[in-house]
Amino acid sequence: MQFLPELTLLGASLILFMVSLKDSSNNGISNIAIILGALVFGSTLLSFSQEGSLFFNSYKVDLFSQIFKTLIAGAMLVVLLLGRDLKGINTKVRPEYYLFMFISTLGLMMLVSSVELLAIFVALELSSFAVYIMVPMRDDSGRYRIQMEAGIKYLLFGVTATGFMLFGMSYMYGLTGSTQLPVIIESLSSLYSEPAAVIAVLMVLAGFFYKLAIFPFHFWVPDVYEGASNETTAFIASVPKLAATAMLIRVVTMINGDGQVIVNVLMVCAVLSMFYGNLSALVQKDIKRMLGFSGIAHAGFVLLGILTMQITGYANAIYYIIGYVVMNLACFLVICTVSKEGENVQINDLSGLHQRAPLLALTLGIGLFALAGIPPFVGFMGKFMLLAGALQEGYLLLVILAAINTAIAIFYYLSVIRIAYCSDTEGRGSVIASPLTNIVSVTLLLIITIMGVLPQRFIDFAASAVTAML
Repeated sequence: MQFLPELTLLGASLILFMVSLKDSSNNGISNIAIILGALVFGSTLLSFSQEGSLFFNSYKVDLFSQIFKTLIAGAMLVVLLLGRDLKGINTKVRPEYYLFMFISTLGLMMLVSSVELLAIFVALELSSFAVYIMVPMRDDSGRYRIQMEAGIKYLLFGVTATGFMLFGMSYMYGLTGSTQLPVIIESLSSLYSEPAAVIAVLMVLAGFFYKLAIFPFHFWVPDVYEGASNETTAFIASVPKLAATAMLIRVVTMINGDGQVIVNVLMVCAVLSMFYGNLSALVQKDIKRMLGFSGIAHAGFVLLGILTMQITGYANAIYYIIGYVVMNLACFLVICTVSKEGENVQINDLSGLHQRAPLLALTLGIGLFALAGIPPFVGFMGKFMLLAGALQEGYLLLVILAAINTAIAIFYYLSVIRIAYCSDTEGRGSVIASPLTNIVSVTLLLIITIMGVLPQRFIDFAASAVTAML
């Protein structure tokens, strides 16, 4: 039972591999993938209360890992539902596309349970290389081939970040004589006066900075978001960020009071991520590029909770990243539905959306309101808790800068809502959403609202998970 979600994912991947060996209808492969995704999500719920260690204590199953596995499986299932038609994926490779999505998810699940350096590296690469292959699978139909450029950029930046991380891992092993995180944490606690220890931790963090799109490992984001299909971008913008946050928390627990240099670096990265992301998002015309830059800014907010190095800060960061993923998925549901042939959606393409598809316009509006940090939605409570936690730890300047960025973000989020609600359709046809799309839309809206109205239950649960991890 401890390894049930991973075994279910592995079995689902084998089924998809066998399906890929023969021709199958597009609807058939989509239905198979959704059923398998639901089975994976169910397996995470069945094994939710499991605890223990596997593979010579390299793999830890506890409340912390099980929460993130459930979230990862749930987010993947939503991506499968919102991209059910696979309008942006080449018809010849759709079975393989689902195969690589499941393999990437398997790597992410393994990542959140890995507590040994080599296990972390293998899980991270398993999750990454599958996505590298998913990006170029976009259907160009003779119109453009920007997905090839996006795939190459994603690969090159990923390999660079992996190189940094491996170098840092080698330093950690040299300093502590172990690859087990519990041993490394105990040994490094007395070594932060040594520059090598600081460099080692920062280099390992680089690998997860890349996944979470934190400055300065963010340069791949706008081009990959724009070049990948809408379905692939929805996956990249949500599922890996959950695992990256979990691993950032695991690594940052290595730092004690003597590691102030590392905390200062995290502060600088948080501020630069927020300003770069928000200022760049102001001038975007492609909504996926805008969400990509805003994702960089939101990653800076996640760092606000992590750099406090307190259980409450970690819990606030978990609460915020869950809310961010749900808000992001709500926006991508609208993008995938509005895009008739899998093409990129420009912000102007949303003109008069409230007349063409009222529920989709409401979903987009609430998703963007929440991302902007407007009450009573989860984005507001998430930012409030992060700012309050940072202020309690004495980071006044950091809180002021974050508040300024919140004001900047409101402008471009509300600009999109203005176009969707305060402009004419300009001759654009109606948008037809399936009943399944409407159900997913309403579900996401309820989660965004409930998490915003009743935050304490979620934060307390996240704090319990962090306590179990420590």
